[in-house]
Amino acid sequence: MNKTFWQNYDRIYFIGIGGISMSGLAEYLLFRGFSVSGSDLCESAQTARLKKLGARICIGHSAENLKDAQIVVCGSAIREDNPERIAAGEKKLPVFGRGDLLDLVARDHKNVVAVAGCHGKTTATAMCAHMVENCAGSVTAHIGGEDSQFGNMRIGSNRFFVTEACEYKGNFLKLHPDLSVVLNTDADHLDFYGSEKNLTKAYCDFCEKAKTAIVCREDKIAELVPSAVTFGLSPRSDVGAEEIASQNGKYSFTLRAGGEFLDKIRLRVYGKHNIYNALAAASVGLHFRFPPYMIAEGLEKFCGIRRRFECLGKYAGAEFIADYAHHPREIAAALQTAHDLGKEKTIVVFQPHTYSRTKIFFEDFVNVLSGIENLVIYKTYAAREYFDEAGCALTLAQHLGNALYAETVKELVLYLKGSLRGGETVLFLGAGDIYYAAKEALVRLKKCE
Repeated sequence: MNKTFWQNYDRIYFIGIGGISMSGLAEYLLFRGFSVSGSDLCESAQTARLKKLGARICIGHSAENLKDAQIVVCGSAIREDNPERIAAGEKKLPVFGRGDLLDLVARDHKNVVAVAGCHGKTTATAMCAHMVENCAGSVTAHIGGEDSQFGNMRIGSNRFFVTEACEYKGNFLKLHPDLSVVLNTDADHLDFYGSEKNLTKAYCDFCEKAKTAIVCREDKIAELVPSAVTFGLSPRSDVGAEEIASQNGKYSFTLRAGGEFLDKIRLRVYGKHNIYNALAAASVGLHFRFPPYMIAEGLEKFCGIRRRFECLGKYAGAEFIADYAHHPREIAAALQTAHDLGKEKTIVVFQPHTYSRTKIFFEDFVNVLSGIENLVIYKTYAAREYFDEAGCALTLAQHLGNALYAETVKELVLYLKGSLRGGETVLFLGAGDIYYAAKEALVRLKKCE
């Protein structure tokens, strides 16, 4: 580690250690020989893995959990009144945010690639990690989701570090990358930024912090960062896709750069939007002068991220698919991907994520969901927020004449059991606990067979 900072500390405590991003950082510190402990509200696959690797895990938050910790790390969603956070203050322990720790980890590496954007950053980060490992032989990658092969933390050499850079509460501005990648700058987290203008400025600042920026040509940021390398489907992009073809929802294309047609790339994941993610990753590879054929090989090794159009199983001939889409544009992309599968009927179950996002983008949610013939709105995943009727799932359902509302898994099961005739796609959308509700519904339905 960066000993100029860490030389006096070796016992680190994580508040909310079970989160995808936090657990990845905890794993990295364990690998580097630090004593790691932490707490979360419930057990999970992440806490089980960390425990197996040697971490001390506490379930529930209590001041007593800190024991002999020297440094405390907490995520952005941890409240000021958290008992462990209060105890850290009383003990005068240094308290760092997840973004601060991520920057310290990144600084241990020679080449740092940070991937940001409202949509696609987890997938693009994982694609980039596979590409770099294939081309350079090793990569350390911090992924904000569960890659099917790498998990959420891939620990390799210190030559290349690829990380997801989250814009929530300005966390990505704590990083000092060599290469900033911006996939898109759609409005989100406006409860923190206050306006789309402020959010856009933050993305521009993120680009300016890096030696080189790579941005999407079709996004407004391309005009605001004129020195950036651009990717996209526009013929004006520096890196583009030509000869695009689709087979059962999976796309292939020929990589174009510098006015030349390079190698063919065949993606193993669904959705046209993944062409943009692949182009972003390919742009990183071309920046480092990796051979195009090795870039293509690396991208073709990527098999997907959990909760990104993930097939959960089948019931009565219907395929159950879960997708993390929780922003109107992400929902539109997921619906298009489902359409590309060619099924005659799609049933959509959508769970709004936070009251504030639902309220801010209310009309956009209504517009993107109103054309769905078979639609269920599932109870809001509140996350860190208190109830707000104007942004709750029931209010959204009431504004959608085509929607049913469900509060429990039991209600979902009853609806699906009476609606499925065989051959449908059942699409569960949302970033909350809808993923687990979908899995539970599938289990209960199978028991009825």
